[in-house]
Amino acid sequence: MAFTIWTNGKFTPAATQLLHEGTRAHRLITADTATASVLVAGKSDPELAKADIAFGQPDPADCLSNSGIKWVEVSSAGYTRYDTPEFLEGFRSRGSAFTNASGVFADPCAQHVLAMILALNRQLLPSHSDQVRDQSWHYTERRYDSRLLTGQTVLMLGYGAIGRRLTELLAPFGVTLYALRRQTRSETGVRIVAETELTRILPLADHIVNILPANPATDGYVNARRLACCRPTAKFYNVGRGSTVDQPALAEALRTGKIAAAYLDVTEPEPLPPAHELWTTPNCYITPHTAGGRHDQDETIVRHFLENLAAFERGEVAAMTDRVV
Repeated sequence: MAFTIWTNGKFTPAATQLLHEGTRAHRLITADTATASVLVAGKSDPELAKADIAFGQPDPADCLSNSGIKWVEVSSAGYTRYDTPEFLEGFRSRGSAFTNASGVFADPCAQHVLAMILALNRQLLPSHSDQVRDQSWHYTERRYDSRLLTGQTVLMLGYGAIGRRLTELLAPFGVTLYALRRQTRSETGVRIVAETELTRILPLADHIVNILPANPATDGYVNARRLACCRPTAKFYNVGRGSTVDQPALAEALRTGKIAAAYLDVTEPEPLPPAHELWTTPNCYITPHTAGGRHDQDETIVRHFLENLAAFERGEVAAMTDRVV
């Protein structure tokens, strides 16, 4: 059966060619307004009304109003714009499928977090600052402030594809690993904790990794009260969403030594304004939302979609990867 597939993704030439080749049995519609960023909301497009399948970042209202859409795959791991009862229940009730691309970004995000954990443990960032600032030789401080990851405790706030991959990467270090999740069923290699246990677990953690998505329940979740539970040597990492952190409270915790350091790949807002206090807050390290980055990102996103398209063609919706609905 041939489908009409709509996309507003602006991909590399290689990925675009891959998409065209992989959808030759179908009709492919490309939106007039396309975006190269998986983080940018798509504009409303009347052409979407012709589609059976949408791929990219379609407007949620368009998807709901077009009852003919049988499946939407977003080209990102996060799906905040679609994470509403109206959208998800609407799709569920009419039997439409909704998938994301979290599998594409799980490995780069997990590797990024591991890199920052090791960089902070091994004093790489302070040493780099010495090099670019005054070329001073802080042998004693850098050597004796270095820590081993082996045997430390890591707490993840949120546990999905990124958390599962990070669990695998941390396994050789013999860490004690906790993860906060609403569903408290057991997982291999990690101790799942309920929210009621969080204040007990926070003081145990050497590293707190925030992977929470953005939604009303997580706004400002990492706040002054929770930061006050952390040990002064703890390090905080955010590869979830900037809105999940009370940033003034985090800056204050860093200035007053309530926690030792923070690494932020996501902030609120983005881009972070040059005058924002986090740029100059002591021991706060920032990257511009690049944790999920990889040189073959577009090709991998398209392959993810095409693999799911093959399952959809066979009528095997349950076998589709990263299915939300």
